[in-house]
Amino acid sequence: MDKNMNKKISQKIVGYKVATEDQVKDAVAKEAESNIIQMHEKVSRPEELAGSTYKIKTPMSDHALYLTINDIVLNQGTDHELRRPFEVFINSKNMDHFQWIVALTRVLSAVFRKGGDCTFLVEEMKAVFDPQGGYFKPGGKFMPSLVAEIGWAIEDHLQKIGMLKKPEIPEHQQKIMDEKRAEFEGKAAPVAEASDFPPTAELCKKCSVKATILMDGCMTCLNCGESKCG
Repeated sequence: MDKNMNKKISQKIVGYKVATEDQVKDAVAKEAESNIIQMHEKVSRPEELAGSTYKIKTPMSDHALYLTINDIVLNQGTDHELRRPFEVFINSKNMDHFQWIVALTRVLSAVFRKGGDCTFLVEEMKAVFDPQGGYFKPGGKFMPSLVAEIGWAIEDHLQKIGMLKKPEIPEHQQKIMDEKRAEFEGKAAPVAEASDFPPTAELCKKCSVKATILMDGCMTCLNCGESKCG
């Protein structure tokens, strides 16, 4: 036996109990869990961080805006490895929004570093409306504001790193949507691009895409499947 494993007991032994195999496993599991690093303010920034950059081009400006989100990897190489957003940078040649963009990046980065559930930021940002009106993206997606589009980009990033689950349309529902779209386009005039939704489609309140059509007396979105008929 290793000498370092020996421990002298100075007090009188009044009782003892042999731990079962399950108790030993539970103790080991609890110890391992206590060593798992979660995101919090005291986690120091590594010398190098991996991230993604998203290009945001709006009809409101001649210059694109570039959103960069850098991630930190916690418990790397273990079963508890986590990828979490750590900081945000936004760059653009357009200086019209400089002040609020700097403020937004600092607030977002602070929330990311604090840890916990930061996914609420997505819905809060997507709900911001520009009083001067929003704009449509190629493909028919409506953006109520530039802040909302940044929110959509952050949502996309959080889905990629596993913090948010991307909503999936059931296979049978997708099949029905495809059939309705084919039937509608067969009756309507040809569209310019096959990837676009029908030009007469209305804006879907759920996914903000101009893809809602009236079929069989029911308003149905060809993008996300939202239907007034349930």
